[in-house]
Amino acid sequence: MTLCHRCFPQDPHMGYTAIEKVLARVSGKPGVRAGDLVYPEPDMVMIHDALVKEAKGELDRIGISHVTRPQKIMMVSDHDVVYGSARAAERGAFNRKAAAQWGVTQFYDAGRGGHGHIFPMEDGKVLPGMFYFDNDTHATNAGAVGAFGMRVGNEISRVLATGTTWLEVPRTILLELRGQLRAGVMARDIGFYLARQVKRKVLDIDLDYRVLEYGGDLDALSFGARVALCSTPTEMRAAGVFVPPSAAILAYCRRHAQRDFEPVYSDPDAVYESRHELALGDIAPQVSLPGNVGNAVDVEEATGTRVDHAFIGSCGSGTYEDMLCAASILKGRRIAQHVRLFIVPGTERSTRRLAEEGIMRILLDAGAMLLPAGCGPCNDAVVGPLAAGEASISTSTNNNAGRFGPTDARLYLGSPATVAASAVAGCIADPRMLDADPELQGLSEAAYA
Repeated sequence: MTLCHRCFPQDPHMGYTAIEKVLARVSGKPGVRAGDLVYPEPDMVMIHDALVKEAKGELDRIGISHVTRPQKIMMVSDHDVVYGSARAAERGAFNRKAAAQWGVTQFYDAGRGGHGHIFPMEDGKVLPGMFYFDNDTHATNAGAVGAFGMRVGNEISRVLATGTTWLEVPRTILLELRGQLRAGVMARDIGFYLARQVKRKVLDIDLDYRVLEYGGDLDALSFGARVALCSTPTEMRAAGVFVPPSAAILAYCRRHAQRDFEPVYSDPDAVYESRHELALGDIAPQVSLPGNVGNAVDVEEATGTRVDHAFIGSCGSGTYEDMLCAASILKGRRIAQHVRLFIVPGTERSTRRLAEEGIMRILLDAGAMLLPAGCGPCNDAVVGPLAAGEASISTSTNNNAGRFGPTDARLYLGSPATVAASAVAGCIADPRMLDADPELQGLSEAAYA
């Protein structure tokens, strides 16, 4: 159901959205509105390993050898942590030299952090109310803790050199979630379902350079669920995603915070471009058919489709609780003989927990292969690619043709539960047809408590 009330700021006394409040703070202004142009001074600047050489090369060509505010820069190594080629190893060496030259102390080399869109939140480096620039589209993940990461692509070189760049304050769309998910349905299914409803024009939403703010029944949503909610909207060109932090999220952040922070919330009378509702009880497990995240259908419509390859991880489904969910289905079972299953924890912290708590053994006993924390196959299949004509089901961020190698490979997307069930069945399967281990399910719900 859509309740659409399009409105635009006319009364200066009306309230502010969360993104307007954050951008006002970092721009040194008493208030900003959607459409204003600002030059924010970010709390942090993030760049990943695949773009450092390009950004540094651009600066070198114009004679800039130093960066502004190196103490705010975070360099993460997550796109290619296996070094499957000499070229990758050379790129890693280049990045280490660049970090040293620039004086970047927050340099997280391969094996020293994990996925840049997950571990900074887990480790208390990205916190509620923060704002940062990022070269990558999945900076939207920061909304999981009530922060804002703004993607600037190749403009990251300008930010490195000057400390800022201009941006237009984006409009905000409010999506209120109502009710509860049914058994076997995960937060990642919400994202696929949302993309489906938008593509089919059931929901009248244009997310292009908008912030999607979630509202409604959110308190029960865990950290991992919030990460999943923030992942898919970027595939619909969202500029940002915001999930108001709950008491549980704030408590976790306070335990791990490495700096002071102040959470922000939209005012009750904030001006939204539009408001919508989504009934969670209407959602079944989803499978996105090849070519676009918005090609999602209820799992029953794809059940029985053979798969050769499965992958659980990425910044959309790489949290510890996602790994527990997979383990709860794989425990005591083996994956199909013709399937290869890759498990990629999002962070080094999660990898250690999986080992210490015996979860890794469950995954290995099922026949899965564990890869180092990072992007895994989601980074254009630098590891774990497909052969021509093969089919994959994964929790990757998108399923565009060629994402996992050959352009004729068929790429399906599902939740961690759906992918695990499908790896066991050897074909796309409804996770509700397999009983999950109740003890591991309980651990999943308390993973970040």
